[in-house]
Amino acid sequence: MKKVLVFGGSGFLGNYLVNELISCNYDVTVADVKKSSSSAKFFYCDILKIADLKTVFLKKFEFVYNLAGFANLEDAINDPILTMKLNLVANMRIAELCIKHNVSKYVFASSAYAMSEKGSFYGISKLASEKSIEEYHKKKGLDFVIIRYGSVYSEKPFDNNYIFNLIKKSISTGIIDHNGDGQEYREYIHASDAAKLSVEILESNQFLNKHVVLTGSQGIKRIDLFNMINEIMGNKLKINLNKDNESDHYKFTPYSFQASISKKLVPNPQIDLGQGILETIRYVHRKQ
Repeated sequence: MKKVLVFGGSGFLGNYLVNELISCNYDVTVADVKKSSSSAKFFYCDILKIADLKTVFLKKFEFVYNLAGFANLEDAINDPILTMKLNLVANMRIAELCIKHNVSKYVFASSAYAMSEKGSFYGISKLASEKSIEEYHKKKGLDFVIIRYGSVYSEKPFDNNYIFNLIKKSISTGIIDHNGDGQEYREYIHASDAAKLSVEILESNQFLNKHVVLTGSQGIKRIDLFNMINEIMGNKLKINLNKDNESDHYKFTPYSFQASISKKLVPNPQIDLGQGILETIRYVHRKQ
């Protein structure tokens, strides 16, 4: 069995990825500060501590995923320095250890915000991390895949699961509050589909030393998403659009002229957005 190490394997997307890797018969080890709920082997690892990282790499791995660090734009704005330490410096240390220990492929979880002039410190940290990985490839031969994840969601409770948290709050308050005019456009992808594609990317040399945009094919405006949720819930919600309070999120597209060229990959078959929203509503109601 091929051995895979997943930094951040206890987080939102990491949880789905680890379970998908296990189902595909990989020998999986999770490195995180939080215990994994999966059957994977587990190392406690604070990616800011060099000693923790070195301890994890005492074991031999063929592939390494890095999904650790800040994944929330607002958290990054609140603490830019910690953002750079987690998302950039720790990534570089992991990359160097991959080189030292002859890892065959390093898969880095980036973001659509790496392609955008929006995204504040979060986007900057992801783009800088991408550039550092490219340099490690050029100068030291590190083979990599950079996955720029789009708008991932699921019916499970995680801090950075936007749709879940939106639905949970709307059920408890009867209100959907949104900073913006609701015209923001997103292509949502279910976390299980994102995990499947993340494993396919690992197994294929088609994406070796390339950037991959991983997103859904179901594009929708935020206002239409809110109306869909409201309709499924019997039109009982009040929708408030705070048009004068725009955020640092991109509006229509993350793409900017400066971005590195990347391939776009969408799931087929995929979990329908409406079905995913319905399952999320059911989950929240069951847990109340």
